[in-house]
This record gives sequence, C-alpha cells and structure tokens, in this order.
Amino acid sequence: MHIKDCNYLGYISKAIGFEGSLLTFFEAADPSSFNDPAFIFILIDGKPVPFFVQDISYRGKGREAIIKFEDIDTTEKARSLCDHKMYLPKSQMPPNQKHEKSYRDLIGFQAVQTDNALLGVIDDVLEYPGNPVFRILNDKQEVLVPASDDLIHNIDFKLKKVTLSPPEGLLELYLG
Repeated sequence: MHIKDCNYLGYISKAIGFEGSLLTFFEAADPSSFNDPAFIFILIDGKPVPFFVQDISYRGKGREAIIKFEDIDTTEKARSLCDHKMYLPKSQMPPNQKHEKSYRDLIGFQAVQTDNALLGVIDDVLEYPGNPVFRILNDKQEVLVPASDDLIHNIDFKLKKVTLSPPEGLLELYLG
C-alpha cells in the first residue's frame, strides 16, 4: 500500500493509561462517521504501517477518539506512536468523504508563484491545528508557506502544478 492510495485522517496525540490506549485527533474527518475501521495506517519512517484496531471510542462531538490497537499493550509501545500521522485507504473512507479533496492531495505537485517563478515541489503538508503549512523543497532549501485557499490561485491536476501567492515578505525570509 502506498501513501498516495490513502487519505490523511489526523495524528496520534498521546498515550492514555497503562494498557496502550492512544488519544487521537482527527483533522481530515469526523471520526464518528467511520464504521469502526479494522485497521488504520500509521506513517512510520515515511511508510504506512497497518495497525489493527482493537477498540475505538469517540469523545463527545469533537474530533477526538481513544484507540486501542492490537499488540500495543504498554505505555512505552503507545508512546512510540505519538505524533505520528494516521491514514485510511481511500477505499475504506466513508462514502461522504471519499471524494473530499485535501491539501495532502497536492504533495508532489510543483509550486509556482503567480508570475510562474518556480518555488519547488510540495514535499509535505505539516498539520498544525487550524494552520496547515506546505513544505516546499527546491535545490537550495525548504520553504514553508501557509496552506490556505486564499493563497492558492490555481490547481492544475493534469500538470500537477499549484499556483500560489505567498504572503508579502515571506519568501524574502527564505530566499533573501
């Protein structure tokens, strides 16, 4: 399974209790819309690794869930998964969320400015609560640009190209 065949769900926040339960935060989807998935992929060293769900309970109406995975039965094992991203295969997404586009769909796209000047390639989307950020890599360095609909002028899925208008002065911080 490749990460491009999956949808980003959210991340593992912290270990809960002594038996390996994990507090998770769903950013891309409402966790209660899932029919208790049998497994969830966790991104480890850049590769999606399946973890089988033993139990999942949702907290209130928010986007939090407590998940207990099979074979994760100690606090130490649970802590090793903290801050990792979670994914679900696109085929397992609830029907109302299968076709929902996200910023993560733009990973691998060329990022250009409105004057067509190349910024680089979108390597990742850093998921800060309420503030996703494109990590764009070019020959020289990494450039971080807020992932915001207001800053995206055009997305060409055929050419795999995103036209951005970074906030004034941002590029000068990186490119001098």
